[in-house]
Amino acid sequence: MSLAEEMSLTDIPDLAEHLLGESAASPLGVLRRQRADILKHEEGAYRELVLAPEPGNVSLAERAALALRGALIEGDAALAAHYRALLASHGDASLSALAECFPAPEGEGRLPVLFRYADMVARTPEACEQADIDRLRGFGLSAQDIVAVTQLVAFIPYQVRLLAGLRQMQQESAA
Repeated sequence: MSLAEEMSLTDIPDLAEHLLGESAASPLGVLRRQRADILKHEEGAYRELVLAPEPGNVSLAERAALALRGALIEGDAALAAHYRALLASHGDASLSALAECFPAPEGEGRLPVLFRYADMVARTPEACEQADIDRLRGFGLSAQDIVAVTQLVAFIPYQVRLLAGLRQMQQESAA
């Protein structure tokens, strides 16, 4: 898939089907539309968390970088490629390189702190303390921004599991 195709993803009706090479008219697409409410909320969450029309104090590039990081943590190459291309359309190479740096870089800059917070939420959410929230607030994030970041980080594993299930259904129907 070319970068131009990836960058037009804001115009596609369903990200999961796009990544799987399915159409709305395919057997899998038809099956998914039998639960249109789930499809609507799944796409709505993606668009609101990653492609937010009003991103607040967390830019679209930062959101794409966080999503890329989450997809890498979860080990989904196709989803990571999608978010890498989306990040390229919003950010720069240094932001992508930073998002792909594990463990998260040390230091007290905004992005290292944001990535360390995302890693903690993804791996050990029970370790989050008020000091972590306060550190994010120190970089200009409002309570709403912090909730959005936390929701975005939590949404990526859902996307990965959804894609894994749909891939399994594709394999079963192909057999």
